[in-house]
Amino acid sequence: MADNESVECITEHERILQEIESTDTACVGPTLRSVYDDQPNAHKRFMEKLEVRIRNHDREIEKMCNFHHQGFVDAITELLKVRADAEKLMGQVTDTNRRLQDAGREVTAQTEEVIRCRIQQRNMTTTVERLQLCIPVLEMYSKLKEQLESKRYYAALKTMEQLEKVYIPRVSRYRFCQIMAENLPKLREDIKDISMSDLKDFLESIRKHSDKIGETAMKQAQQHRTFNSVVQKHDSGMGYTKPVYSLNGRTPTQHNGLAAEEGGDRETFENYYRKQRKKQARLVLQPQSNMGYGYPVNRLFDLLFEIRDQYNETLLKKWALVFREIFELDNYSPIPVETEEEYKSVISRFPFHDAEIEKQDFPKKLPMSQSVPQIYVQVKEFIYASLKFSESLHRSWTEIDDMLRKSTNLLLTRTLSGCLQNLIKKPHIGLTELVQIIINTTHLEQACKYLEDFITNITNVSPETVHTTRLYGLSTFKDARHAAEGEIYTKLNQKIDEFIQLADYDWGMPESDGQASGYLMDLINFLRSTFQVFTHLPGKVAQTACMSACKHLSTSLMQMLLDSELKQISMGAVQQFNLDVIQCELHYFTLQPCSLYRALLYTTALFPI
Repeated sequence: MADNESVECITEHERILQEIESTDTACVGPTLRSVYDDQPNAHKRFMEKLEVRIRNHDREIEKMCNFHHQGFVDAITELLKVRADAEKLMGQVTDTNRRLQDAGREVTAQTEEVIRCRIQQRNMTTTVERLQLCIPVLEMYSKLKEQLESKRYYAALKTMEQLEKVYIPRVSRYRFCQIMAENLPKLREDIKDISMSDLKDFLESIRKHSDKIGETAMKQAQQHRTFNSVVQKHDSGMGYTKPVYSLNGRTPTQHNGLAAEEGGDRETFENYYRKQRKKQARLVLQPQSNMGYGYPVNRLFDLLFEIRDQYNETLLKKWALVFREIFELDNYSPIPVETEEEYKSVISRFPFHDAEIEKQDFPKKLPMSQSVPQIYVQVKEFIYASLKFSESLHRSWTEIDDMLRKSTNLLLTRTLSGCLQNLIKKPHIGLTELVQIIINTTHLEQACKYLEDFITNITNVSPETVHTTRLYGLSTFKDARHAAEGEIYTKLNQKIDEFIQLADYDWGMPESDGQASGYLMDLINFLRSTFQVFTHLPGKVAQTACMSACKHLSTSLMQMLLDSELKQISMGAVQQFNLDVIQCELHYFTLQPCSLYRALLYTTALFPI
C-alpha cells in the first residue's frame, strides 16, 4: 500500500511540474495549492522533486552552452574583424561623400547661374515684346503732343481717336496707359476751348472787317455766277454734264463724309457760329440806340427814365404794405422745425448756417422768427420786379446793375427801415418782441452779402467794378437795432416805474414786517424773467439793459426817500426799506451805491425833518 501511494504521489508531482512549466504564471496558484491540499508532508517531497528538476535543467543549459560556446567565440572574432573593415569603409564613404558634396556644390552654383540667366533672358524677351506693343502708343502720344504744340487740332483729334480705339486697348493693363487714357478727355476739352477761343477771335475779326469781306464776297459771287452761266451755255451746246461742286470745292457727299469723320462737337461749333453771325448781322443792320430810322430819341429815353423812377416809387409803396403785413402776422418767436424737410424748407428761402444748431437733434428751433425768411424772399421779389422794367430800357448790364442796387438801397434804407422804426414804436410791442427784433435784424444784416451776390448773378457784373454801388443794408439794420435797444431801455424803465407806483410804505410803522415788500418781490421776479430773455442778445446789449434797469431802480428808491412831502421816517420804516435794498443785493443787481443809500436812510431816521 505504501508503495502504491508513493508511486501515485510521484506521478502527481510530475503532473504538477509539467503544468508549472507549461502554464502561465498567473495560473500557478491553484496548481501549487493542490500540493498543500494533498497528503501530509507531500510538499516536502514535492520540493525535493522540484530541486531535482531544477538540477536537470541546469545540466542541460550547461551542455547547450558548452556546445555553442566555440561558435559564439568564432562569431565574436569575426565581428571584430568586420569592425575594422567597417571603420575603414566608413572613412572611405565619408571621403567620397565629401568629394561628392564639393563637386555638387559647384554644379549647384552653375545650375543657379544658368537658371538666373534663363530668367533674365525670358524677362528680356518679354520686355522686348511688351515694348514693341508700347512703343507705337508712345509714338502716337508724342505725335499728339507735337500736333497740339503746332496747333494742328484736327490732326490731333484724329490721332486721339486712333489712340482710344486702336493703340491703348492693346496695352490697357499698364498704368501709364491708364493715365494716358484718363488724360485724353482733358486734352479734348482743351482743344475744344482753344478752338472756341479761336472761333471767337475769328468772329471778332470778321466783325471788324465785315465791310471789306462783304464787298469781296459780293464781287466773287457775281464773278462766280457769271462764270457758271457762261460754262453752262457752253456745256449745253456740247452736251456735257459737269459734276456738282459747292463753293468750298467739295461735293455734298464729300462734305457730309468730312462732317461724319470730324464728328464730336462739330454741331456745337456750327450752331455757335450761326448764332454769333446772326447777332453780328442784327448789330450791323440795327441803327444806333439814340436814332429809330434817323430821328433823335433822347427825349423818349428821358421820359422812360422818369417813368422808371415813378415805377420804382410804386414798387416801394407796394412793398411797404407787404412788409407791414409780414410784421403784423409775425409771432416774434424762434422758428420751430420738427423734421429735416422743414429745416431744408427754411434754409432754402433764407441763407442760414449754424454748425451748433445743425448738430442738434430734431425737433429744434432757429433763432430768427418767421418774418426773416419772408422779408428776404420779398426783397428778392422786389429785385426781380425792378429788373423787368430795367431790361426794357436797352441799357448795358453795368447800368442795369447800378439801377438794381440803387432801387434795392431805397427799399432797404427807406421802406424797410421805416417799417422797422414804426414797428418798434408800436405800444403793443413788448420787451420779448423787441429782443426778437434785435435778433432778426442781426440775421438780416448778415444776409445782405447774399443779396449782393444775387444781383451779381443776375447781371454778371463783378462787384469789384469801380462804379459798383454797395447795398446799405448794414447801416439800415444797425440803425433799427439801436432803436430797438433804446426802446428796450425805455420800456424796461417804464415797467419799473409801474411797480414802484405800487409801493405803499408806512413811514411811521413801529417795526418792520421782517420780509421784503410785496411790490419789490414782484419787480424782482419780473426783472429775472426779463433778463433771462436778454441772454439771447449780444453781451454788451444785455449788460447795458441790466445796468440801466438797476440804475433806474436805485434812482427811484432814492427819490422815494428824498420826497419833499416825506417829513419823518420811523426806525421800523428804515428797517423795512433796508430789507428791500438787501433783497435787491441778493438778486445780483448792480447796487454798488446801496451802501450810500443805506447811510442816507439811517441819517434821515436819526435826523428827521
